Amino acid sequence: MEKKINLLEGPIFSSLMKLALPIMGTSLIQMAYNLTDMIWIGRIGANAVAAVGSAGMYMWLSNGISTLAKMGGQVRVGQSIGSQNKKDAAQYASATIQLGIIFGVIYGMITLLFHSQMIGFFHLTSPDVIKDAEIYLIITCGFVVINFVNQIFTSLMTAIGNSHHPFVATAIGLVINIVLDPLLIFGLHMGVMGAAIATVIAQAIVLILMLYYAKKDKILFDEMRVMQKNTSSIFMKIIKIGFPTGIQSMCFTFISMVIARFIAGYGDVAIAVQKVGSQIESISWMSAEGFGNALNAFVAQNYGAENIERVKKGTFSALKTCMIWGVFTTLVLLIFPQFIFQIFISEKDVIPLGIDYLQILAFSQLFMCIESTLAGALNGLGKTFIPSSVSIVLTVARIPLVMILSTTFVALNGIWWSISISSIAKGVVIAICYSRVMKKIKAE
Repeated sequence: MEKKINLLEGPIFSSLMKLALPIMGTSLIQMAYNLTDMIWIGRIGANAVAAVGSAGMYMWLSNGISTLAKMGGQVRVGQSIGSQNKKDAAQYASATIQLGIIFGVIYGMITLLFHSQMIGFFHLTSPDVIKDAEIYLIITCGFVVINFVNQIFTSLMTAIGNSHHPFVATAIGLVINIVLDPLLIFGLHMGVMGAAIATVIAQAIVLILMLYYAKKDKILFDEMRVMQKNTSSIFMKIIKIGFPTGIQSMCFTFISMVIARFIAGYGDVAIAVQKVGSQIESISWMSAEGFGNALNAFVAQNYGAENIERVKKGTFSALKTCMIWGVFTTLVLLIFPQFIFQIFISEKDVIPLGIDYLQILAFSQLFMCIESTLAGALNGLGKTFIPSSVSIVLTVARIPLVMILSTTFVALNGIWWSISISSIAKGVVIAICYSRVMKKIKAE
C-alpha cells in the first residue's frame, strides 16, 4: 500500500496535516529517546545527567553534519518529484545516502580517537562524571552512522510525501529503547553505558525497518541504487543546498557548547538543569520543526511545479497552526514548570533552578515556532542561506549576551535570558526575510 500524500493537488491544510503529523510524531519520538534516557539516568542522580548531557552535545553536533546531506537531498528529491523527473530524484537519493554513510563513518572515527579531548572541552569537575561522559560518547557517536542513515531515509521519504513509514519505524525503536533502558541501566547494573547501548540497539532496529520500507517503495527507491556511481556535480548540488543549514546546525551546537562552559562555572547541578530543561522545552520547537520539514517538502514540490500561489497558501496555513502551538506551549511552561521538571529530577535543591529555566524559556516558544516554520518554507524554495545566516548571527550573539547578563544580579538566569532573547529575535527577523523573498518571487 502506497503511503504517498499528493502535495500538488487537493486541500492544502489536510495534505499538510497528513504529512506533518507523522513527521512531528517522528521528531518527538526521536526526542523521546533522549527524554527516556534522561528519566532513567535522572534516577541515578544529577551527576549522571550531567555526564549524558555533556556527551549528548556531540550527538547534537553530528546532526549538523548529517544535515549537509539530508537537507540537500530532501530539497533536490522534492523538486525533482514536483517536476516529474523520477530518474533525477533516484540519483539524488542515492548520492545523499552515500554522503551520509561517508560523513557518519568519519565522525565515528574522530570520536573514537579524540573522545577524551572532546569531553575535556566542558571542564567537568567530577572524575566519575567525566568517565561516564566518555563512555556515553564513545558508544553513541561511535555508531553514529546508523543515526545518519536513519535521518536521511526519513528526509527522502518525506520528500516524496511519505511520512508514515518513518513514524512507524521510529515509534517501534522508541518502544525498544523504553524496554531496554531500565533493563540495561538497573537490571544489568550498566548505568550510563546501558543507556547508550539501548539507544544504539533501538536505532539499529529502526534502520532495518527503514530498509524494509524502502524496498517496498515504488515511487523513488525502486529505481535507486545505493552503490551506483555518482558524479561530483551531483554531490555538490546536494551539498550546496545542505551546506548553509548544516553549518547553521553545527554553529548552533558549538555555541551551545561554549555556553555550557559558562554554565559549568555554576557547578554540575547547573549543567544538569540545562540539559533536562532544554530537552523539555525542545518539545515545543521540535514539533514546529517537524511541521517545517513537512512544509519544506510541500513547498519544494509545488515550487518545482511552478505553483507559487499554492506555496503561499500552504505556508500561511502551516504558520497559523504552529503559532497556536507556540502560544499553548508558552502557557504550559509558565504555569506548570515544577510539575514538568520534577518528572526528570526530583532532588529538591535542583527543582527551583529548573523552574527558572522553563519559565524564562517559555517567552521564546512562539518565536521559535515561527522560525522553524518559515525556515522550512525558505528551505523548500532552495533559499537555505537566508534562515541559516540569520540563525548563525543571532546564535553567536548569545555569547556577549551571556557575558553581560550573567555578571548582573540575575547570575545564572542571565544565561537563560540570553537564549530566550536571541530566539525571540530570530523569529522576528525570519518573518521579515520570508516576506521579502515572497514579494521578490511574486514580482518575477
